[in-house]
Amino acid sequence: MSGVITTGNLPRLLQEGVRAVFDNTYKEHEEQYKMAFDVVQSKKAFELDVQFDGFGLAPVKNEGAGIQYDSQSQGYVPKYQNLTYAKGFIVTREALEDELYDVFSKKAKALAFSMRQTKENVAANVLNRGFNSSYTMVGGDGVELFSTAHIRGPNDATTYSNELAVASALSETAIEQLLIQINEATDARGLRIQLMGKRLIVPPALCFEAERILASVLQNDTANNAVNALKSKGMLPDGYAVNNYLTSSTAWFIKTDCPQGMIFQERQAVRFEQDNDFGTSDSRFKADERYACGWSNPRGMYASAGV
Repeated sequence: MSGVITTGNLPRLLQEGVRAVFDNTYKEHEEQYKMAFDVVQSKKAFELDVQFDGFGLAPVKNEGAGIQYDSQSQGYVPKYQNLTYAKGFIVTREALEDELYDVFSKKAKALAFSMRQTKENVAANVLNRGFNSSYTMVGGDGVELFSTAHIRGPNDATTYSNELAVASALSETAIEQLLIQINEATDARGLRIQLMGKRLIVPPALCFEAERILASVLQNDTANNAVNALKSKGMLPDGYAVNNYLTSSTAWFIKTDCPQGMIFQERQAVRFEQDNDFGTSDSRFKADERYACGWSNPRGMYASAGV
């Protein structure tokens, strides 16, 4: 049977004299997907978020004239379909009884590691594919996560951008420019909203640059005797986070405080089960969990593809 671990898979572990069993006990990074996503719970097979626009600006009402009434409309309806992620392994009774180094008691940890790695990769891929027009949000505005052409809403066909118009490498100037763009954000009717950048998210290749930019007392990489405006103004209050699952070494991101922005939806937390097959006496171990992730409001994350 495919995938069954037998004594033939581990001949050395049936003999005394092995000093150590390695490649199975690595440390892992702490949870990183929560730095980019707001975690919410789900109780259904799928969940829908509904965009509902506000009112436009109030016009002048001339004396004796009637008041102008506005309307509201439903906009985009992002859909979060909960998917099941599962993995397991089977061990023959003979392999379980005869291996001498208690390897299979550690396999449950390896299975948990696999499940956590899967979750991190699934979540990070939302950002990894964020500049790719082949990946859009089901029920969203029809464009990729990071775009210069997001449609405002059902009553305003003009567009807005949540990425730098010209992709720029991570720098103090580029961060400031993206934060200005965030500060100038508008709602579905084009009205100004208070949107704030909360956290810079970078790949490992940019972690040292992020530290220099955000932690410097004075302006970074310059002889100017000028304050670090990002620090002195309290911009990016949550600092920066490194995401080891990002595939680009140049792209960087700023998570905002936009409600219903980046969403990680948990339907069922990971669960582990084990049983024995009566006919073969094989032991079966498995893990599964259900979740979905994406974005409802693209204003939840701004980015630059870097250079």
